[in-house]
Amino acid sequence: MRRFDPSLYLVTSSVPLELLLKVVEQAVDGGVTLVQLREKNLPPAEILDRARHLKRLLQPRSIPLLLNDSPELARQAEADGVHLGQGDGSPARARAILGKKAIIGLSLETLLDAERFVDAPWAAEVDYVVASPVFSTASKWDIKPPLLVTGLRKMRALVRQPLIAIGGITAENVAEVIQHGADGVAVISAIFSSPDPRAAAQGLAKEFQHARRMPRD
Repeated sequence: MRRFDPSLYLVTSSVPLELLLKVVEQAVDGGVTLVQLREKNLPPAEILDRARHLKRLLQPRSIPLLLNDSPELARQAEADGVHLGQGDGSPARARAILGKKAIIGLSLETLLDAERFVDAPWAAEVDYVVASPVFSTASKWDIKPPLLVTGLRKMRALVRQPLIAIGGITAENVAEVIQHGADGVAVISAIFSSPDPRAAAQGLAKEFQHARRMPRD
């Protein structure tokens, strides 16, 4: 399994390709450490085209690229891994498709998801988990009620993998989620909706680094 930095994880928004590349480039320059291409409605050929453009942008910067949902598409795109939702199949299957060096992530939407995960025979195939959503968010509509920081803390006590918080993450609450057990934060609109993606990423990265220097509760 690959080493990677989960501290500032950018999940892409469905925007025109030129804008996608511009935002991702600026965000990486600002401190993003991991990028997931998330496209729910495009045909596979267009997803592959976007993935290959992103790969050319990110590889020289040593930033891993993950694809959403499909290990098959991730393999075709020569991405660095895949992120799976609860309905996207077994991580063991993804590992078999992508190999031992791939990064495999999994969303956990409830504490019950987390309890089932730690008991699953394939749990060791997962490199990181995402607590989703921690706060209310307008970026996704098909999600469970927010975990809040109390749920995040309980999830931290259950899982051994790096834990990434997503959902309503802003520079103002990064410190709060880190204090409650997150190892990284993932964002969509905090960067894609910003008029200055580089500055937005820099602000998030600064708050993350400051929070990591503080003792946890």
